[in-house]
Amino acid sequence: MGGDVLAISTDTKFVHEAFVKTEPLMKNVKFILGSDPTGKVCKMYDAYMEDAGLAERALYIINPDGVVVAMESSIPPVGKSTAEIMRKLEALKYVSEHPDEACPANWEPGKKTLKPGPELVGRVGEFVNEKEIIEITYTDYKLG
Repeated sequence: MGGDVLAISTDTKFVHEAFVKTEPLMKNVKFILGSDPTGKVCKMYDAYMEDAGLAERALYIINPDGVVVAMESSIPPVGKSTAEIMRKLEALKYVSEHPDEACPANWEPGKKTLKPGPELVGRVGEFVNEKEIIEITYTDYKLG
């Protein structure tokens, strides 16, 4: 989608090398793995758990202007949804190209967008079907 992916963890580069060599899921990964064993970068992004000496599973989406436009984090045992990250990236790209529109919950390319304004407040259901808001559907993405 025209962006770069950088994964940073508190593991050393040697752990990353071993992980990439032994984990079948990493076979086709094409992004950079950054090592932050002291937690310096993780601390800068407020994603470091001092008591554990580990990084949270944090995600930051930074636009071309260097502005953080989305972020989320969870404790280490909870992984991310690649499909949801891709959906979010598409929505963020869409609204950056269409600044007068908004993407409702679970929006995917081709679905309706909204025109924010006072007339929309309390009336989203008139413009977006409840099933579209509640139902979680993802497009299959080919990665790698």
